[in-house]
Amino acid sequence: MRLEAITWERLADALAERIVAMPAHDGSPWLRVAVDGAPAASPDALAARLAEALRARGRAVHQVGASGFLRPASLRLEYGRQDPDAYHDAWFDRQALWREVFRPLDPGGTGRVLPDLWDPVADRATRSAYVELPPGGVLLLHGPLLLGHWFPFDLSVHLKLTPAALARRTPEGERWTLPAFARYEAETRPEEAADVVVRADDPRRPAWSGPG
Repeated sequence: MRLEAITWERLADALAERIVAMPAHDGSPWLRVAVDGAPAASPDALAARLAEALRARGRAVHQVGASGFLRPASLRLEYGRQDPDAYHDAWFDRQALWREVFRPLDPGGTGRVLPDLWDPVADRATRSAYVELPPGGVLLLHGPLLLGHWFPFDLSVHLKLTPAALARRTPEGERWTLPAFARYEAETRPEEAADVVVRADDPRRPAWSGPG
């Protein structure tokens, strides 16, 4: 895959231009966009830049972090606190994401999205209020391991890190997750699954696969 150097600002603008020009694949009045990447790649930061660029173009935006949809500790940590396979398979409540985030944005849906579900520190429901996304609005879901679950994304962006960069930029206490990301690369192949790939090994010098 050929990648071109770009700045984060230009990347957000280019992605926003593509999003405002595209219809939803299923005819929904809402668009659903993924910013996929390991925490070390800071997918939340790109989602925030993209949200700002979309709002500047008159679009309503709602950001949802996958970290707000973790499963209860009794399920996440059933096999211990540092099990990479459990992190890959069981930490994120994907059924809740379907129910509370995606189905309300189906054609004929309510547009009422739950911003988060579970507080992993308190290990209890957040009790957050629903947010209504108006027709024409854009959902930005950001976080790790988002691809390969048949989520109805209209556009998916994958932040790619080489194994060396991922290990270098992952805090010591989180390096037990590295085998989970190696498995994700091998099984899901996010570089092929995503619509747009952004290489983020050097956070100062991203490169991307182009507008498509």
